[in-house]
Amino acid sequence: MKIGVAGGGAFGTALGVALALDGNDITLWARDADSVAAMTQTRSNPKLPDVTLPSNMTFVADTDALFGNHIILLAIPAQTLRAFLEQYADKLRGKHLVACCKGIDLTQMTGPASTIAAIAPDASAAVLTGPSFAADIARGLPTALTLACADDDIGAILQTALSTTALRLYRSTDTIGAELGGALKNVMAIASGVAIGAGLGDSARAALITRGFPEMQRLATELGAMPETLSGLSGFGDLVLTCTSEQSRNYRYGMALGRGSDFDAATTVEGAATARAVRQLAVDLDIDLPICTVVADLIEGKTDVAAALNALLSRPLKEE
Repeated sequence: MKIGVAGGGAFGTALGVALALDGNDITLWARDADSVAAMTQTRSNPKLPDVTLPSNMTFVADTDALFGNHIILLAIPAQTLRAFLEQYADKLRGKHLVACCKGIDLTQMTGPASTIAAIAPDASAAVLTGPSFAADIARGLPTALTLACADDDIGAILQTALSTTALRLYRSTDTIGAELGGALKNVMAIASGVAIGAGLGDSARAALITRGFPEMQRLATELGAMPETLSGLSGFGDLVLTCTSEQSRNYRYGMALGRGSDFDAATTVEGAATARAVRQLAVDLDIDLPICTVVADLIEGKTDVAAALNALLSRPLKEE
């Protein structure tokens, strides 16, 4: 099968590798022509060291080659997805578009699948999300993800097309729950990283994970998600992974915040933008989301770690 991947970062490349090794012909588009030339020549991507890119992966900077595929994985950062869709909306009609990013669009407060549905209504919108690291997928390590598509018939087609021996996809029609689970867990990963970076210990991190999960459920269900979706791979599963591993960029970013150290500005940290979006949603919807709010304030320098900790610990005592 021929499958397109938009985005030459670690995750998009890793998905391309996994699908190519399963026998699919992959066309991977990247905006940077120099990166395309380098991947073509070296059969490697610096963001995935020690991974050889299969011969049935083709790298292009030409969008026409990308849009020649009926199934296209959109491994583009959540904050730039809207601009990409708007630029190429005419070429996306009739395509099966699978969002592989995790975040909330700050301009419209929508998740990736919702953004696709709004801008490219003639395309099929799906979201691929769950507990996964690019390095694991590229190395062929067992990984289970959620594939959510409102049209279950199309979801079944995509599930079959995108599953491999090591990459196991579970189908859902709850795109709102899937996309919010993937977005909100990044905020909790930042909070967990702050706890460890500030030396607060594993017990504090466990408390943040435990109390953060109902925050995720509270907002997601308010926005129309099914509660059980958040208890699955795209919610709880992803939450556990990203709050406990330094492979998570959001977790590492939180650790840097907790330590008061610098973080590579070139590294995409989706949870930073998501935290700001969630803080605004908490106000607009009148929902109590204390951890998300504190994380947003930390990121913007409106509070420090000590004050943030005090704000959380001084909340009223109540039943669990």
